[in-house]
Amino acid sequence: MMLAKVTGTVVASVRSDRIDSPVYLLVTPWSRKNEAAGSEMIALDIIGAGQGEMVLVSQGSSVRQTPSTVDKAVDALVIGIVDSVSEAKKEVYRK
Repeated sequence: MMLAKVTGTVVASVRSDRIDSPVYLLVTPWSRKNEAAGSEMIALDIIGAGQGEMVLVSQGSSVRQTPSTVDKAVDALVIGIVDSVSEAKKEVYRK
C-alpha cells in the first residue's frame, strides 16, 4: 500500500476489464515530506476520490479481492482517502 496524490483522470471507452462504469485516476506516489516520490500510475477508483486528494493505493493481486474487482483485470486500486498523516507526533499532512 502507498500514499499517492490524484493528479488527473483517465478515460478509456474500450476496455477489457469488465467493470461497469469505472473511474480511472492518474495518481503519483507521494512521500511523507509532501512531495512526489515516483512515477505516475493509473488506479481504479471505487470510493470517489477527487483531483488533488491524497489517497491510499493498493497494488497487485490483492486488489482483485473486493466485490467489484474480483477476477477483473485490475492492478492498482484506490482504497482510501487520507485525512491526515502523522509521524513522530508531528503532523506532516492534513486534508
